[in-house]
Amino acid sequence: MNQKNKEAVWDFWQKLNHAGGENIPQTVQAAVHDDVDWNVSAPIDQLLGAENAITGFWTPLFHSFPDLKREPYVFMGGIDESSDLYATVGGEQWVSGCGYLTGSFERDWLGIPATRRKTNIWFGVFYVMRQGKIAEAYLQLDILAVMRAAGFQALPPAPGAEGGKIPGPLAKDGLMLTEQDRMESRKSVQLVQAMGQGMRRYLRGRDGGDLRSMEQERYWHPDMKWYGPSGIGACFSKEEYEDFHQRPWLEGFGDRNISRAGSGRRMGRIGEGAYCAGGIWDTAYSHHNGAYAGVPATGKLMTLRDFDWWKREGETLIENWVPIDMIDLFRQMGVDLMARLRTQVEARKRGELGWW
Repeated sequence: MNQKNKEAVWDFWQKLNHAGGENIPQTVQAAVHDDVDWNVSAPIDQLLGAENAITGFWTPLFHSFPDLKREPYVFMGGIDESSDLYATVGGEQWVSGCGYLTGSFERDWLGIPATRRKTNIWFGVFYVMRQGKIAEAYLQLDILAVMRAAGFQALPPAPGAEGGKIPGPLAKDGLMLTEQDRMESRKSVQLVQAMGQGMRRYLRGRDGGDLRSMEQERYWHPDMKWYGPSGIGACFSKEEYEDFHQRPWLEGFGDRNISRAGSGRRMGRIGEGAYCAGGIWDTAYSHHNGAYAGVPATGKLMTLRDFDWWKREGETLIENWVPIDMIDLFRQMGVDLMARLRTQVEARKRGELGWW
């Protein structure tokens, strides 16, 4: 069943690459259930039903990027069998992948002025498959990177590396179109679960900026690479990961014992070969306990849209791709990044904001 699901999604992606704008509606309709639950990063959010998914997402996307092509570098599937903190429903069939949507930015999109230049949109997606079609979709797009490429900065410069394309697996082995070894797949899931259990040993009130309680050195390769979204950036060592992401994130959030029962949607924890994938969507995550990226603590209980793809090398994790819906996160903290964009667009029209 997993292979058939992957074949169905891969076929859908290839047809989209060659459909042309006028054929997009029927291409999407053929791949999804009529009542599909389609979810996209803010400000698009939830679209219920195939017609709404087409008119609310696909048609505007291809209108702005007429020659859009998908270039994935991780592609995998599996049946959710995990029983960790986030588990809610077992046995679901998932297909997942990440990479780039690339096309010429010909018309304004989401209020971002068109550049008439080739634009790369980092994507990550999870699909729930039923009867060979997509029943649910959860799609992350790094919209802030599209803004930045057009000359608009909605967040302060990231502490990690930002700009250019986020690389795929160094080994170029992330497209798992064929069946993978089950024992290797299970090892990948078990390692990620052990790593996650280590993270949950952190107690914000006790540990503060001291990360040693998590013992993450047991789970990560010395040459680890962590690829985060705009606003956080890429980290090319354990030290950068701790300094640029973990400590600021734990200072801003950092709760480890939040009840997640009935909250949001958990992506299937699936493993194929040396890869594992998982994530959450609108799931209760942590209170906003401290300042984050210049935003003072609000004390609000935050939900999170966060995806992960991990690459295992031997007994440790060496690469991690982590799209996070930063527009939604900041929206919950009372900061409207789309409004910041609109302000900058108007300033440019008045000649008060130049191109970089």
